[in-house]
Amino acid sequence: MAFKYNIAQLKKMEDIFKEGGYTVRYEKGNFQNGYCVLEKRRVVVINRFHEPEAKINSMMEILVNISDLELENLSSESMQFYQQIKTEKETLFAK
Repeated sequence: MAFKYNIAQLKKMEDIFKEGGYTVRYEKGNFQNGYCVLEKRRVVVINRFHEPEAKINSMMEILVNISDLELENLSSESMQFYQQIKTEKETLFAK
């Protein structure tokens, strides 16, 4: 299943972070890879000047790499989307 890069998907990713105990902020800055994660504060900062596709890619990378996301707090829809993201990311790296 092809992953769609659009504003609706971006909103779903924001919901996963929110339900998982993280805050997503869009700020300007010279972030390596287009984002910064402040783990102790549980804040994810994404470069606000990036296109939605780049924001989604950054969020996908963050989601599969953070270990303290509160998965038990995710709604069933968010959990399903989270699993789809993990599968998509594994598929991308397998190529």
